[in-house]
Amino acid sequence: MALLEVKNLGISFGGLKAVNEFQVTIEKGSLYGLIGPNGAGKTTIFNLLTGVYKPDEGIILLDGENIVGKKTIDINKAGIARTFQNIRLFKDLSVLDNVKAGLHNHYNYSTLEGIFRLPKYYKVEKAMDEKAMELLDVFGLAEEAHTLASNLPYGKQRKLEITRALATEPKLLLLDEPAAGMNPNETKELMDTISFVRDKFDMTILLIEHDMKLVSGICEQLTVLNFGQVLAEGRTSEVLNNPEVIKAYLGE
Repeated sequence: MALLEVKNLGISFGGLKAVNEFQVTIEKGSLYGLIGPNGAGKTTIFNLLTGVYKPDEGIILLDGENIVGKKTIDINKAGIARTFQNIRLFKDLSVLDNVKAGLHNHYNYSTLEGIFRLPKYYKVEKAMDEKAMELLDVFGLAEEAHTLASNLPYGKQRKLEITRALATEPKLLLLDEPAAGMNPNETKELMDTISFVRDKFDMTILLIEHDMKLVSGICEQLTVLNFGQVLAEGRTSEVLNNPEVIKAYLGE
């Protein structure tokens, strides 16, 4: 069974069809790319997958369960986490506390226990600290655990956002233009990080990206969108050599 199966997904805004009959099947463990020109509907699809928007039509199956109509937090608990083109960290919190924010799906205590600092509060906080530090160590961020997120270099902020997403223990990780604003060295390190995440966590990854070097270097399969519709899909090498893709997306 595929991890993600999207069938005939569609949504309109003000009479304009932003996504039309979008379909994709992503197998567990895949590293899949979603590309297309600006305004093609890529981020809209991420918003549909995560419950920010409710589709006008179609279904979204995650591990065989239709998640259409669920709240964003429930979709996250079901197994979808994401990052954003414009990094969304809690910049006034430490690196450690940003990761702990992602752990609250799996660690919790009541308001009463938190206010009065009852024994369960300390037990849960200790467990969260240990788990967060374990994740930070994996990504080489343990030494910055008590640094404000806003004081991290740009490339490490990207890495922290991915770490926080992984703290929710997703089945599917959505990366929205993770290389945006990066220099070539940072992009190369990001490529290594994404491949590492897939292998280390047995993660299924769907990413939106404009950097063709990154896409061709790590994505095994691609879907190309244009004006909200699928223009091409298949193995990365075949899609990037498709004349229709070159004309519509690469502008040649």
